[in-house]
Amino acid sequence: MLKRPTDLRLRWVLVSALAGGVMLTGCDQIGDRANRAKEIAETSAGQISGETVVDESLRNLEAASMADRALAGTVMAEFVVDEEERPMFAIGSIIAKPIDIAPTAAMAVEDTAFSAEEIEYFEEEYYYEEDAAAGDTPDAAPAPSASAPENAISREAAGDIVQMEQVLPTITIDPRAAAKTEKSIEAADKEVDQLVLEEPPLARRLKKMTREEFKALPVEEKAEIRKLARRAPVVRETLKAQIDANSVMADTMSKYNIGGAVALSREGQMVIQIGPDGASPTQFKGPVVDPAVFLARADSAECTQGTQPADVVGDLALATACVVRDLRASGQFEYVEPDFIFQNQFVRRNKDAPAPDTTAGTGTTGGTKTPTQPASFRPNDPLWNLQWHFRDRGTADGRSAGGAGFETFWNRQGTTGSRSVVVAVVDTGLQMAHPDIAGSPNIMPGWDMVSDARMGNDGDGRDSDANDPGDMCDPTKANAADSFHGTHVAGTVGAAATNNGSGVAGGAWNVRIVPVRALGKCGGRLSDINDAIRWAAGLIPAEGPGATEVWNENPADVINLSIGLLGACPASLQDAIDSVTERGAIVVSAAGNARMSTSFYAPAGCRNVVTVAASDARGQLTPYSNFGAEVMLLAPGGDLTRDDNGDGKPDGVLSTKAATNCFDPVTGQGVASCNYAYEQGTSMAAPHVSAALALLKARTPSATKDELIATLRGALDPRQPLQCSGLCSQYPGTTAVPGSPDMCSRPCGTGLLNLAGIPAAPTGGGGR
Repeated sequence: MLKRPTDLRLRWVLVSALAGGVMLTGCDQIGDRANRAKEIAETSAGQISGETVVDESLRNLEAASMADRALAGTVMAEFVVDEEERPMFAIGSIIAKPIDIAPTAAMAVEDTAFSAEEIEYFEEEYYYEEDAAAGDTPDAAPAPSASAPENAISREAAGDIVQMEQVLPTITIDPRAAAKTEKSIEAADKEVDQLVLEEPPLARRLKKMTREEFKALPVEEKAEIRKLARRAPVVRETLKAQIDANSVMADTMSKYNIGGAVALSREGQMVIQIGPDGASPTQFKGPVVDPAVFLARADSAECTQGTQPADVVGDLALATACVVRDLRASGQFEYVEPDFIFQNQFVRRNKDAPAPDTTAGTGTTGGTKTPTQPASFRPNDPLWNLQWHFRDRGTADGRSAGGAGFETFWNRQGTTGSRSVVVAVVDTGLQMAHPDIAGSPNIMPGWDMVSDARMGNDGDGRDSDANDPGDMCDPTKANAADSFHGTHVAGTVGAAATNNGSGVAGGAWNVRIVPVRALGKCGGRLSDINDAIRWAAGLIPAEGPGATEVWNENPADVINLSIGLLGACPASLQDAIDSVTERGAIVVSAAGNARMSTSFYAPAGCRNVVTVAASDARGQLTPYSNFGAEVMLLAPGGDLTRDDNGDGKPDGVLSTKAATNCFDPVTGQGVASCNYAYEQGTSMAAPHVSAALALLKARTPSATKDELIATLRGALDPRQPLQCSGLCSQYPGTTAVPGSPDMCSRPCGTGLLNLAGIPAAPTGGGGR
């Protein structure tokens, strides 16, 4: 508990600490900031000396245990872009897709609106045998309506659809034994021919229902059926095309005297692992290996026209580049690309300032009590009052200039989420033992998609354990530490148990969260991310024990990708994104933190994604955030170099994650470790939007993905030119703001996320 010094001394200490800790950047006025610091300090002094009513959330903070309130984060002296983060790829791993593979249709219609025509088509697709028994024949059935998706499987093609309980075959290529390679190809071809044709399970389930029973189902249950119907069947023609492509792959690998293993897929996207002995990194069981052994800079392994097979001997990175080049030149593939390495989108902490004086009050605007929300929709989590990013936008008490309006949404809509809504977080996994997560009812079974055991950092490859064991790459690098990035991101969405009197609150309190681990030590492979996206949406199965299929039984409505790669959108990633969005999932992407155009970043620059740039506590674009025409909107990402709300703490986003060098926000005393931390990055902005879309889906369960996005966009707060500007010297190639020749505009979407602008839902539209 804080001691009560004299008012004069207290005010002097607070004003000095706040004025000294606030960082001045851009076009801020020093006098204005000093006055603001003095105003907040005086308000805080009045609060501590008993002149004002203490906010109930502050009482929660003081009453909470150390474990429930200690946090990490200091005001940074400055932000520096890490110039070393050039694109890398996994040595010996290639992604390819043969030409002329038709899109793999889901078993049923797209997860869209339930119009009368679509329901009729949906029913006809599954009840035609019943109709035939009544005297109608399949040939006499009406043609699919115009509203039905073009890729819906026709009845004539149904005989070529395979449902499996075992994973697809893998082909081995041995340059030293052509007969062995041919035998492996023939075995895979024979296995495909012998696959048992079977009616999809969902079709059998629906046939047990009458049409009246189906029509009478609640909207939420119909939506669940549609999501399960996304599951991609196995089409023989797709597998045959992949098997046929192995001939040209075998010739190419023989040219460079390397072997390989080729994994087939339901949608045609193959992963080729090459090496002198064709060994797969998924089988790696040795001690920790230097990342330089299995990762390479994209610009350090360029296969030119003059590169000869003899030049690649002993250089597997160069061999990888040459195989990619030759396969592309063969004309047999839609795309061939290296297995690029993606990184999380935390902003690296470079130069920390001394920890601020945390006795400067804990309220974001002075801590005076304002009766804004009913108790049931105001979280009692002790750190809630420090989460400025969820607060309503404004300058009055209890608001934040950079807030996203979650408070008003919860209250006005009467919902904090719905159990029928699922958000998948494709990231570093989740700290399952985190005290604010371990007991959360929101966490659903996830999957570890990290295939390379050297990157997995958990002793094996893919499995059902989505726990985050840490991802530190180079322990000798300054500020190296495990990021626990996925835990922070998922906590913002809603993984943290909200209103439980512990720690922080999440944006969507009552939705299902599916953690999908795709990033491990040193980042995540593109091939793993592609599979993670498809598995999250419920399109493909994972491989379980005994080579059995394991499906995601909670297919995602929203998939959060707080990841990034410096480079144009890889074709295989675009393929995966298109697959899931065509079937009704929404993909939300962080814009990236390299303060460059999103057209040079992925997945931010991919099509069919909601790209989110980061704003600070003022509602302005942060200096680290990427920008560009692909950005749809701004959302709170935080800025650890600022303290615009004057609470003596950095204006980062506060969420769940294990951290060290922490402090007690009540006493200011140091704490060795804690479970909550301020972070900054477009990684923090994206989950705010994912949570917002989940809340909108809970509010209106029947809304399509396009309707949800349109509703979100319609409520954005229009931005002003200076909100997305920066010094022209820092952002070359941008356009000067009229009247401010030193400031240049950076395209950052049409506005700022503000859920307070969403109109009240129709009667019966939501659910707590």
